[in-house]
Amino acid sequence: MVHVYIASMTGFSGKSLVTLGLGLMLKERGYSIGYVKPLGKIPLKHGSHLIDADADFMMKSLDIDDPAEVVSPFVVTFEIQNSVLKGKPSNRFASVRKAFTSIAGRDVVIVGGAADLFEGSLFGINGLKIISRLKARTVVVEPWRGDSSIDSVIGAQELLARNFAGAVLNKIPQSAHDYIKNSVRPYLEKKGIPVFAALHKDILLDAITVRQLTEILNGKVLCCEEGLEEFIENFSIGAMDVDSALKYFRRTPNKAVITGAHRSDIQLAALETSTKCIILTGGLYTNDVIIGKAKMAGVPIISVHDDTFSTVEKIESTLGKIRIREQKKVLKTKEIMDKEFDMERFLHELALKS
Repeated sequence: MVHVYIASMTGFSGKSLVTLGLGLMLKERGYSIGYVKPLGKIPLKHGSHLIDADADFMMKSLDIDDPAEVVSPFVVTFEIQNSVLKGKPSNRFASVRKAFTSIAGRDVVIVGGAADLFEGSLFGINGLKIISRLKARTVVVEPWRGDSSIDSVIGAQELLARNFAGAVLNKIPQSAHDYIKNSVRPYLEKKGIPVFAALHKDILLDAITVRQLTEILNGKVLCCEEGLEEFIENFSIGAMDVDSALKYFRRTPNKAVITGAHRSDIQLAALETSTKCIILTGGLYTNDVIIGKAKMAGVPIISVHDDTFSTVEKIESTLGKIRIREQKKVLKTKEIMDKEFDMERFLHELALKS
């Protein structure tokens, strides 16, 4: 049985994408797999057990039949963290180790890493410790952040030594494609770092549904609830004159338009273009004419209490944190990984038969 730890050196790297895609690809090739997320941060009730929401999603998507307490042996809550800071014993490694030892008869056990290799130190279960104890082969997922990403991958190789299996470069913008292909990837390979994939930034995987956005902003849906599952790929702030706005809106597909309730001219311009929803700031409603046209177009209008600046701040703080739990994103993940991930090389590095 081989343990494969999916790690990163920074948060929101795209580990869930790689974990899900890798799990699906292994199953497709006939390997039996397990999955464990040692440190959970999004509590979800699962019968009598508290499970991490991401772990619950992976269980269902990968058809894992192990008990919830094995897949997600520890979930941080405010109460637990507070008690640790007050001096209560905090080492959770024994319960995490028990979860791993209870899994038998699998070819591969995928381990979902935390935000970085040090998160979980407060509870004695950081990534470095788990990788070392399991002798887990580690795949580092690095979102492209310019040349600092090269440092991160090389640093991870030095830190993990024999446990380092290779890297996945993720969220690469189109502008960096040639640089990655012709310079960065060859350089890392010469340093003895297998690069299993270089994944481009994908609009759908970074998208958010209208329903998710409404929940984040604590908004009130004024019409067209049937459009809440649509994906938003872009955002526009309607604070300009209507002629300029219309030109900009026409160049920006599948967008959410954020504007004041009094700007009916901007709202009309938005409804004439590819718009997935209109966010009205300031807690006010629009007029019946706009509501009628929105209903004809099937575009939800959402009223939020915050002003435009605060609304934009909330959205910006959320982007990049959206999970890949929608079915469209699952299918897109599998498509991307099938196309870009070098599975043969991965299996060779792990000494698994292809």
